[in-house]
Amino acid sequence: MIRKLPCILRFHGAAAQTLYRQQPNIILTRNYAADAKDNRNNEKTRQSSTGSSKSLPAARNPFAIAQEKTKNTYLTMVEIFMERDIHRRNHVEFIYAALKHMADFGVEHDLEVYKALINVMPKGKFIPKNIFQAEFMHYPKQQQCIIDLLEQMEDNGVMPDYEMEAMLLNVFGQRGHPLRKYWRMMYWMPKFKNLSPWPLPDPVPDDTLEIAKLAVERMCTVDLRSKIDVLETSELKDALDDTWIVSGMSPEQSKLLREHSKQKALYIEGPFNMWIRNRRINYFTLRADADVDFLAQLDERQLDEDDVTKIDVPFFGRAPPRRHNQLGKLRSVHQQDDGTIMAICATGTSTKDSLLSWIRLLERGNPVLGEIPVLFRFLSAVPAKAEEIEAPSSVPAKASDINSSSN
Repeated sequence: MIRKLPCILRFHGAAAQTLYRQQPNIILTRNYAADAKDNRNNEKTRQSSTGSSKSLPAARNPFAIAQEKTKNTYLTMVEIFMERDIHRRNHVEFIYAALKHMADFGVEHDLEVYKALINVMPKGKFIPKNIFQAEFMHYPKQQQCIIDLLEQMEDNGVMPDYEMEAMLLNVFGQRGHPLRKYWRMMYWMPKFKNLSPWPLPDPVPDDTLEIAKLAVERMCTVDLRSKIDVLETSELKDALDDTWIVSGMSPEQSKLLREHSKQKALYIEGPFNMWIRNRRINYFTLRADADVDFLAQLDERQLDEDDVTKIDVPFFGRAPPRRHNQLGKLRSVHQQDDGTIMAICATGTSTKDSLLSWIRLLERGNPVLGEIPVLFRFLSAVPAKAEEIEAPSSVPAKASDINSSSN
């Protein structure tokens, strides 16, 4: 039996080799025509599905399509979003869209609206459970969204209250980054809120006349004796513009105007811009060239009190040194190195005609102003309506004269 075993194995191997040789060759090929047909079918199916999806209405921004831009409409859309889905999906995108359209609804300075947006965030889910989650900003997208909301509040000058602290505590916990931002705001914003020496009403009035009064009063605080007058161009018979003029002038400026040489011209310069919070107002100045000789004499007599290189201390009966600037004419706060400011004003139209009316109204309290030439020196384009008043009826005014005086 053992002798027959190698023969059986040898016969089995030869039979297997014969069967392998008789097996036909198989070539693996790909039917590209069938694949192309399947791809076309899949593409048609995909196009049909996309076509049906395109026919569906796309998601719209409710703040952009709102017809009535009011605070009630804004809060109503926030409430609809909160009641639409219990999970409040896409709440971060909704808050960013709401922050973007705040100015359109006029609610960028309203604290109640910011609280409503914070209330959109789900409660308790974003509270970190350990110190690692707290330091590595657990749920960073949601925390950064509320930080951006607080940043917008800070930029618009809206100071939070203690109710907002409780809301942030319920959403992000005591170690959340938005709560840290809130604490920094509550530390610094009360310090800067009443730091300005020129407090403004909140909100700032929309009336241009009231804004002009606030601007001129602020600029005239350098001289406490300054007087603010509201003039009307209708008091002049030949005035073209029927508008108001807010003028500021002090007794010291009237004295400088009387002492000014009649051979030297005065200049109406402007318009300059001044911002009253988020409101801009244009104002003009009546300026004279600087008195170079007088300023040079002041520099010679002036003793620098901070100069410690020549300290002379009197001892043993020596007389104290005589101060060089004890006697003599003092320099006024209106006498600057680049010129002397005689008066400032803001008009309702900022035209040449309104400025000419301002000069003529100032002549009532300062008659010397009628004997001094006054020229225009504008920094930007100003509507030219002064030719009909400035030039006499017999001599027509030329545009070249006005341009040369304004340069």
